[in-house]
Amino acid sequence: MTIHDLRQRGLILFEAISGSRAYGTNLPHSDTDLKGVFILPETEFYGLDYVPQVANETNDEVFYELRRFVELLLKNNPTVLELLGTPADCVVYRHPLFEVFRAEDFLSKLCRQSFAEYAVAQIRKAKGLNKKINYPEPPARKSVLDFCYVTVGAGAQPAATWLERRGYTASQCGLSNVNHLHDLYAVFVDETPERRHSYRGLVRDPETSQDVLLSAAPKGEVPVAYLSFNRNGYSTYCRVFREYKKWEQKRNPERYQNTVQHGKNYDAKNMLHVFRLLRMAEEIARTGRLHVRRPDRDFLLQIRRGEFEYEQLVTEAEALVAQVEAAFAASALPEAPDRTATEALLVRLRQAWYAQNRT
Repeated sequence: MTIHDLRQRGLILFEAISGSRAYGTNLPHSDTDLKGVFILPETEFYGLDYVPQVANETNDEVFYELRRFVELLLKNNPTVLELLGTPADCVVYRHPLFEVFRAEDFLSKLCRQSFAEYAVAQIRKAKGLNKKINYPEPPARKSVLDFCYVTVGAGAQPAATWLERRGYTASQCGLSNVNHLHDLYAVFVDETPERRHSYRGLVRDPETSQDVLLSAAPKGEVPVAYLSFNRNGYSTYCRVFREYKKWEQKRNPERYQNTVQHGKNYDAKNMLHVFRLLRMAEEIARTGRLHVRRPDRDFLLQIRRGEFEYEQLVTEAEALVAQVEAAFAASALPEAPDRTATEALLVRLRQAWYAQNRT
């Protein structure tokens, strides 16, 4: 099932423009995100193939099936609560049956967790990007040899340095296991003019090898040194490198360039959401109301433009988290939405829809 199918079959209960355009923090180049609620036809709802949500390929258009929407409401999920607080100019379509859903009927102390903890996760995300920008992996991937060290006297040298200083090539070297010692190898060097020992080198292919290469040494041959392969270090490096490349491929190029251009080395859009979520959470706790269109738009856009230092924003956000905690501790909101009343509402709406569409 696709969003096109929902439209063609008339299954949409609610559709709205969401994200920055609903918050009022959009810029000229901002995407237009769509969120909504649909209802499965009666036969499909009772059948085996329940569809909880439908999205497009980029996930900027998402529609929740009515039951899934209500399940998320009961958890005070920010995304679905914000749908109920959508400004009038962002509502694309609202079926008359959907009028029974009001944000104020579902706000509870669960918002402390759903809004504030998500904001804390965004702080961590911003910190993660901060690390990636300040300590990027080099463009060329390191090889096994970069994690190999050869004994020299009482110390050790990187394998490449040792080869260069001794005037050896990797291809004239051979490695053999040292009994009882993991990742330590005896290094043999074939200095015969015809290379009659036929050593295999240190690695099979410097670009792709994942391990050192072993050779058979002639009986009685004496090693010239010992090589240690930092296997754990190499494994950790490979994991970090893969994560970096994955992030590099999936990052939003526009957001990344914005981050680089403002020179503060954090994802400004993430930090904007941190303050938006925390301030919304505090408003919910103190007023029992949800304000999607942000009255603090100018401040949020200052963050987006990178007008604050990263450390300053983190410090202020952490202080705001404490204010949110205090506000919810003193709030008159219920501990959670009324599950029984919500379930009755869900059943009535579904029955009414199916009754209308049988005729």
